Amino acid sequence: MVRLPNPVRFVLLAVGQALAHAGLISGERVRRTTDLAWPRIVTGLARMSKSAVDVALVGLAVGPVAIAGVGFASPYWGLAFTLGGGIAGGTIALVSQRYGAEAFDELGQAVRASTALVVAISLPVAAAFWLFPAELVGVMTNDLREIELGAAYLEVLALGVPFAGLNLVGSRVYIGADDAWTPMVVRGGGAVANIAFSAILIFGLGLGVTGAAVGTVLSNVLVTATFVGGLVAGRLPGVGELPVQIDPFGSYLDRATLADLVRIGAPVVGRNGVWTLAKFPMLAIVGLFGSSVVAAYVIARRILGLMNTPGWGFGLASSSLVGQELGDGDEREAEAYGRDIVRFSIATYVLAALVVAIFAKPIVHLFVGDPSDPSVPVAVALVYAACVAVIPQAVKAAAAGPLDASGDTRWPFYSQALGMFGAAIPVAYLGATTSLGLAGLYLSFLAESSIPAAINYYRFSTGKWKAISREFLPGTPADD
Repeated sequence: MVRLPNPVRFVLLAVGQALAHAGLISGERVRRTTDLAWPRIVTGLARMSKSAVDVALVGLAVGPVAIAGVGFASPYWGLAFTLGGGIAGGTIALVSQRYGAEAFDELGQAVRASTALVVAISLPVAAAFWLFPAELVGVMTNDLREIELGAAYLEVLALGVPFAGLNLVGSRVYIGADDAWTPMVVRGGGAVANIAFSAILIFGLGLGVTGAAVGTVLSNVLVTATFVGGLVAGRLPGVGELPVQIDPFGSYLDRATLADLVRIGAPVVGRNGVWTLAKFPMLAIVGLFGSSVVAAYVIARRILGLMNTPGWGFGLASSSLVGQELGDGDEREAEAYGRDIVRFSIATYVLAALVVAIFAKPIVHLFVGDPSDPSVPVAVALVYAACVAVIPQAVKAAAAGPLDASGDTRWPFYSQALGMFGAAIPVAYLGATTSLGLAGLYLSFLAESSIPAAINYYRFSTGKWKAISREFLPGTPADD
C-alpha cells in the first residue's frame, strides 16, 4: 500500500537529520525511530485534539462553567487510561522482546493475558462511575452547576472504561511488533470519528456535555472492534497484512504470563496513576482561585497535552526498538538507541514549544467565544508556562522508554510520584494560599516535568535496566 508523505514525518526527519549531520545521533537510528514515532505522534495529536475539541465545543455551547465541569470529571476518565496503560506497558515489553526473538506463540499468549487482565480490573471502575458520578465530582468542587455537568459527563463515560483500556493494549501490540502505522490509522480514525460524533450530538441534538461523553464512548467501541478484528484476522481493510495474528481461542489465564504482566505493569499503573490521582488535589487547589482560573487551567492542560504528543512517539519507539535489541541479545545497541532517542526528543520538543508560544493567544481564543472573558489572560499566561515546562518532558518520556522495555518500571513511577506530590502540588497550594498567587501554578508545571526527567535519565545512565531485562527474555521462567 502506498503511504503518502506527511508533515509530521517530514518535520521529524528534518530534525533528526540535522542532529545526525551534527554528529549527535546515528542516521540509521533516526530513520527507524521516525518510522515508529511519527504514526504514534499523529495518533496522539488526533486523540489530544479530540480532547481539546470536546472542551472547546462544550465551552462554546454551554460556557466556561461546562469547561470546569468536564475538567472535574476528567481525572476519573483518566483512571481508565491509568489502568489500561499499566497493563499495556507490560504488553509492549513482552511483545517487543518476543517479536525480536521470533517467539510468536508466547507473543499471542501475552496479548490474550493482557486482554483478560484489562477487562477484570476495569469493570469495577466502570461500575463506580455509573453509580456515583455526582458524589465523585463533588469531591473537588462545591459548585452545584459544575457538579451537575461533570456528573452527566462522567456517568456516560463509565460505559467506555473497558474499551479505553483494551484500545491501549491493542495499540501496544502493534508498536511492540514494529508497526506504529496500524495503531495510528485505527486510533487516529477513532479520534476523528469522536470529534464528528461530539459535534453532531452537542450542536445538532443539543445534548451538551452528555453529547461529548456519548461521542467518546462510541468512538472507543469502534476502535476496540477494529483492533479485535485486525488481531484475529491478521489484516485490516485499507491497511493490508498485519505483523501479528492472534488465536482468540487460546488460554487467557496463563499464570506465568499474568505474573510478568503484573510485575511489569503494576509500577506503570502507579506511575500513570500518580498524575491521575494528583489531578484531584490539584484541581481542588486550582478551584481556590475561582471558576475562571479553573477553566483557564483546563484549557492550558489540553494545550500542554497536545505539545506533549511527541513524547508518546519517542517513548514508545524507544520501548519497542530497545526491547527488540534486548530480545536479540544486543544490549550495547539497545543503550545506543536509548541515548539517541533522548537527544532526538529534546530537539523536537524545543521546536514544538516555540511554535505554541508564538501562537498562544489565538489558540486560547479557540476555546472561549468571548475574548474579554477573565479566563483568557490567565490561560495565555499558563500556556507560556507550559511551553517552558514541556521541554523536560522530552527527557522524561524518552528516558522512560528503555526502562519500560526492560521491565525496570519502578523508577519512572518513583520519579513521577516525587515530582507531583513532592513538588508540583505543594507549590500550587502555596500559590493558592499565599502571595505567590498564579506563579505557583506556573512553577507547578515545571516541577512535575523536570524532577521526573532528571530521575529517569539518571536511572537510564546507570545501565542497571539491562540486567533487569534478562529476567523477562523469552523462555525465562517467571519468578514466583
